[in-house]
This record gives sequence, structure tokens and C-alpha cells, in this order.
Amino acid sequence: MSRIAPAVILFFLAPFVAEFLLGNLPITMLSSLIVLAPMYGGGALLIREVVRRTSRGWPGMIVLALAYGVLEEGITTQSLFNPNYLNAHLLDYGFLPSLGIAIPWTIFVLTIHTVWSISVPIALVEVLFSKRRTTPWLGRPGLALTCILFAIGIIATTAITLSTDAFIAPVPQLAGAVIAIIILIIIAFSLKPGEPFDTDTHPAPNARSVGVFALIASSIFMLIPHPPAWWIPVVLYVILGIVVFIVIRSWSRRRGWGDWHRLALAGGALLTYAWHGFPQPSVFLGNSTVDLIGNAIFAAAAVILILIAARRLQQAGSAPLPA
Repeated sequence: MSRIAPAVILFFLAPFVAEFLLGNLPITMLSSLIVLAPMYGGGALLIREVVRRTSRGWPGMIVLALAYGVLEEGITTQSLFNPNYLNAHLLDYGFLPSLGIAIPWTIFVLTIHTVWSISVPIALVEVLFSKRRTTPWLGRPGLALTCILFAIGIIATTAITLSTDAFIAPVPQLAGAVIAIIILIIIAFSLKPGEPFDTDTHPAPNARSVGVFALIASSIFMLIPHPPAWWIPVVLYVILGIVVFIVIRSWSRRRGWGDWHRLALAGGALLTYAWHGFPQPSVFLGNSTVDLIGNAIFAAAAVILILIAARRLQQAGSAPLPA
């Protein structure tokens, strides 16, 4: 079990972060983690194993995470195209008839899947097991089982969605989603293998500063307002994305960039979901007392996870956290 422990933890951490820490699902539905794990956890684990086996590094990981987001929201739940998905009217704001999508919702939901559903859980578990950060966690049987579980998760989620909402997107829209997924996969495997680091002689920033930056940037993303002019949040999303990309790309190339910085990035983003769970009304319970207590428990779990990761880095012999 110790050999596959990272894989098992990631398998259940991904759905926990994606749905429970975010605030979508209340603590009373925690048992549904088992149902959600094959899709979220299977997807995160499959992406991580494929990337590490092919040495594509984090650029490939992020592109495949985006492909996962398109698969879930474009094919499985079809929230990108369904005007009445969960009766939330997600496409009323910034809808483009020519594409059949709402630009603000598309950017938002694909970003949260790319960052929080896939990338953050992977980064946290890799830091927890820093000595095995870039090596495969599964053998061929385990990888095959992961593929099967992921397929089952996608099929089950699609079936559940269709049982509650009979909407099926037009063929051109579904075909467009499939094409987008294929293109993203091709891009991911076209990227140069390896992770660029230590190519800049300037020292990496203080790890705490990296964590604060991640917390502020991800919080800004979640707090971007949606005024009547829908293009305003779109522009803000794009500007924020460009800034974050440039900053992280620059920092990760600097001398001394390491596991503490990776933990800071993932931890800052995780804490954003932790606070976001409180104002986010969950399914069925809204913002009831039980729901808020659950949010507090989930937030505490997120903090404890970060502390455990930091402790394990110290035990693994990583350089101490910069002052």
C-alpha cells in the first residue's frame, strides 16, 4: 500500500477539492466522494501518470488538465452548451449564438477544472511524496485500472446528468468539443519534455511570497465581478491569466526554485477554495448551519494538508522554508 499511497490519495483528493472544498457539495453528501472519484480522481491520476512517464513536465500537465475540463463540461455534463443546466442560467450572460457557449462561463469553468480539479491536487500529492515527485506511482496494471475507472466515471456521470436533464447538445457542438480535446492532447505531447528550472541566475523568490501571490491571484479570479457588459470579466480573466503565466514561468526558471515553492503555489490556490466554500451555497443545504460547519471542517482539512506537506518536506531533507 505504501507504494501506491500517492495514487490512492490523489484519487480521492481531486474530487474532494473539486466539489466539497469549493462549496458545491455539503458535508452530508461526503459519501458521494466514492462516486465522484473515478471521474475526478481517475482523470487527475491518469494525467499525472502519463505526463510523468513521458517527462512532459508541468506545461503538458496543465494542457491535459484543460482537455479534462473540456471533456467534463463539454461532453459529460454539457454545461458549456446547456442553457438550463442545474437551472443556473449559466449561458444567459455573454452568450455567443455562433458557438453556442457563453464566453465568461466557459473561461471560468475550464479554469477551475484546469487549476483546482486537476493541477492543485497533483501538485499537493507530489509535494507530500517529494522523493517520488517525477516518477510513476503505478505499474501497468494500475495504469490500466485507472483508465477503466476513469471511463466508468465519465460514463456514470454522463448517465446521471442525462437522467436529471434530457438536454443533448447539437452534434456540431459536441464534435467541436471532441476536436478541442484532441487538439489539446496533441499540443500537450508536442511540448518539449522536461521542466525548465535553474535557467535564470536570479534567485527564486521567497516561498511565502509565492504563496501569498497564489492566494491573491486565485482569490481575484474567484471575485471578478460580472457587470452588465460581459466582455469586462472576460478581459479581466485574460489579463489575470497572462500575468500569472508570466510570473510563474519566470519564477520557476530561477535558481533555487523547488518543492517549497510548488507547495506555496498549490497551497495558496487551495486556501482560495477554502474561503470560497463559505459564501458558495451548496446543493440542497444552501448556507445552512450544517453546511457552514461542513465548510469549516473542509477548510481545516485543507490547512492541515498543507501543514502535513510542509512537515514531510522538512523530513525529506528539503531546504528549510525561506524566512
